[in-house]
Amino acid sequence: MTLLDAVLFLPLIGFLLLLLIPKSNPGLSRMAALVISLFVFVISLGLAGAFSGIAPDGFAFVHDSEWISSPPIRYHVGLDGLSLWLVILTTLLTPISVLASWKHIDHRVKEFFAFLILLEFGLIGVFVSLDLFLFYVFWEVGLVPMYFLIGIWGHERRIYAAVKFFIYTFAGSVLMLAAIIFLYDRTGTFDYSQIQSQLQSGRLALSSQAEMLLFLAFFIAFAIKVPIFPLHTWLPDAHVEAPTAGSIMLASVMLKMGTYGLVRFCLPLFPNASHRSAHWIMALGVIGILYGALVALVQPNMKKLVAYSSVSHLGFVVLGVFSFTQQGLDGAVYQMLSHGISTGALFLLVGYLYERRHSLEISAFGGVATPAPNLGSVFLIATLASIGLPVLNNFIGEYLVMQGASFTSFTATVFAAVGVILSACYMLWLYQRVFYGKASESLSHHMPDLSGREWAAILPLLLMMLWMGSYTQTFMPAISAQNARILDLSKQRVAQSPPSPSAVREVANAR
Repeated sequence: MTLLDAVLFLPLIGFLLLLLIPKSNPGLSRMAALVISLFVFVISLGLAGAFSGIAPDGFAFVHDSEWISSPPIRYHVGLDGLSLWLVILTTLLTPISVLASWKHIDHRVKEFFAFLILLEFGLIGVFVSLDLFLFYVFWEVGLVPMYFLIGIWGHERRIYAAVKFFIYTFAGSVLMLAAIIFLYDRTGTFDYSQIQSQLQSGRLALSSQAEMLLFLAFFIAFAIKVPIFPLHTWLPDAHVEAPTAGSIMLASVMLKMGTYGLVRFCLPLFPNASHRSAHWIMALGVIGILYGALVALVQPNMKKLVAYSSVSHLGFVVLGVFSFTQQGLDGAVYQMLSHGISTGALFLLVGYLYERRHSLEISAFGGVATPAPNLGSVFLIATLASIGLPVLNNFIGEYLVMQGASFTSFTATVFAAVGVILSACYMLWLYQRVFYGKASESLSHHMPDLSGREWAAILPLLLMMLWMGSYTQTFMPAISAQNARILDLSKQRVAQSPPSPSAVREVANAR
């Protein structure tokens, strides 16, 4: 048993323990969830401390043992520079989500926190699975608790939002499962490393058409989860109706399942199809950047505004991934982490405002900085981080993405830069309308400043914004090393592949 096994299974054990707590003692459920999630976070820090770089096969803390003999499904998990920080991001945001729900959740308390801890188990499993079927199992495990978090503890239209979220995600999952089964039929294994090895050695040869179909099956599943335009329509509804903890985990971690899948599976397993599709996927990324920003500009609802900002910011991740450059891919992964911190903080702070005013409409606020100056200051820092102010976290990822994308498509980079300008417009306008101006008398009486519990939840995120923006080398070496390996594998496979029939015809016509 490795340290990674402990980090993975402690939340599952915590989930089972929470189910044993009597419903009549909600205080004990809250405290147990906080203790369990904090313990998992502390243990997960040991992964970073013991992570000594890239192992020969690219992974550390590997545990590979038989789970099901027929078909041969293995419990195969491992950690590399791509998944390391995503696991720690998950374990950091879970106790913050528990604190954010401390007072707001007042019915079915035990079940809420049990689902929240189960969600952590599913998310960690997605990031560490090295068996395709095991990956699919964890992918679905993460879907179930989020469905209930939205459907039971959400707002007025929670059932509609939860069903829409489930159908979108599950539809993509079915396509991915079909592709996984096809790969198993051709290779006799679900093991990620073995499939990759067979592709490299030539023992598994995919035709151009088969590779493109497999790529699209995986891509659509991941694109829905990112979400990439035009598959994004479930996201604003899910965010608006979800409780604060659900919005934090959905935006900060769950969306990263999609971007992680693009880097982990699409690029190394289907490099030719990835390269051939790069131009239109980068175009979708740029459309998402601009569309998300423009729609955010006209939103009257704070949660919807932040949700559309996620569509815009994650467009940068897609742009960086399919630039196929070291800078672009490094920036994409760093932007995943930065977006998790800054957008998680924004949803947390919007939750604080909702608890005080019981409204998400921007028009219900105004002048909040007068009765709650600390809340105003903290929100301003999160706003500046979201728009990419230098020395704060989002700047690094966006800069690297645009630098890398400029080598592939300068035109796409110019349009992406317009999205950065628009992000400043909608975020600063949101801040101006909510926190400046004269506060009404009724608002002043219902707008206390940050409490100790609220400080405890937001302070780690503020520190991470500054740390990630100022001390990039804490995180970047492990990320860059793994990204370089993924790009090398991808380029080798492309170089080894014969030209496609269309390319042959183009050469013949040119002659």
